[in-house]
Amino acid sequence: MDNVRLLDRAYNPWALLEAFQQARFADATDFGATAVFTGTMRDFNEGDDVAKMYLEHYPGMTLRYLQTLADTAKQRWSLNDCLIVHRYGDINPGETIVLTAAWSAHRGAAFDACRYLIEDLKHHAPFWKKETLANGDTRWVAENTPG
Repeated sequence: MDNVRLLDRAYNPWALLEAFQQARFADATDFGATAVFTGTMRDFNEGDDVAKMYLEHYPGMTLRYLQTLADTAKQRWSLNDCLIVHRYGDINPGETIVLTAAWSAHRGAAFDACRYLIEDLKHHAPFWKKETLANGDTRWVAENTPG
């Protein structure tokens, strides 16, 4: 089961997490911790009401970056595995944008790896956000551009 996924539709992060864990760890007894982060689209940003967001990416480039990120986390911490799921396309307030999870024998490694995954992804992954405000205006969100 792939540990890095890009989705163009709304998803239930808890259902994906459960399915991944069942597929990957069905008979496993060697992990004692699972750390999880989910990020949800909010309906405000920079003092404005936001009606929706469009998240753009380059598929091959983004998948490679996220896979390298997952592989790096597995090398830096003693992880059984990790999972990264990220939306793209049109996203509405209340929908999950990102899910990161890390499984390890101990909570410290799971927490540290999960935080690393979301922080690096947020600041460096090749995604570009375009917001549509409640008044109909659109704007690109500069703080989330790579580089």
